[in-house]
Amino acid sequence: MQPQEPVTGDTPPPPGGAAPVAASAAPVKKPRNRRLRLWLALGAGIVALLCLGGVGVAVLLYDEETKIERADPDQVTSSFLRAYLVNRSDDEAALYSCKSDAQLGQIASLRTEMVDREQNFGTTVTAVWESLRVSGTTDGSTSVSVDLVITGSKGGQQVSSRTEPWMFGLLDQDGWRVCSATRKA
Repeated sequence: MQPQEPVTGDTPPPPGGAAPVAASAAPVKKPRNRRLRLWLALGAGIVALLCLGGVGVAVLLYDEETKIERADPDQVTSSFLRAYLVNRSDDEAALYSCKSDAQLGQIASLRTEMVDREQNFGTTVTAVWESLRVSGTTDGSTSVSVDLVITGSKGGQQVSSRTEPWMFGLLDQDGWRVCSATRKA
């Protein structure tokens, strides 16, 4: 027994002949251009690689710009003073101070005095430094002499100023770090 074909109302095409074209048939679609898709995919890949390369360059530049320099004792001392006395940030100053056993009590007293004067007298107390002098380096330690100029001002007018000589002891602990601060007599 042969399977029967369903009756659809259309006549089957004659054997070996072409199927009749219906009047209501949809227009023949143009085949997609594979070459265009290949070029678009190639262009998108190149753009993606350029973006990834740009991100890599941006990360390297950011890392270089934000790297903490501890190669020069005088630069580390200056950075420590800026962080501790100007910005008054213990977290920032910790980047430039010894990892343990730092003897910074005298410089802490100076900063406390500056803050107290501001609160008690309604002044602005600032510190600047000059004459950074590095003494001889031996066995991973050195000292830096600094003249600190502490100035008080009120209403834009200077009301007081004094210069204090200070000595900072530094150790080479994965770069130079301030380990002691002593006011010289």
